[in-house]
Amino acid sequence: MMERIYKTMKSVGVWNLVMGILLIVSGIVTGVMLILNGGKLLKKKSDLLF
Repeated sequence: MMERIYKTMKSVGVWNLVMGILLIVSGIVTGVMLILNGGKLLKKKSDLLF
C-alpha cells in the first residue's frame, strides 16, 4: 500500500517539475518575442507616425 502511494507521489512530483520547466521556457520565449517585436516597432517608428 505504501509503495503505491510513494510511486504516485513520485510521478506527480516529476510531472510538476516538467510542467514548471515548460512554463518557464515558454515565458522566456514569449518575453524574447515581445522584446524583438517592440524593437521592430521602435526601428520603424518614423514610418508609423501619421
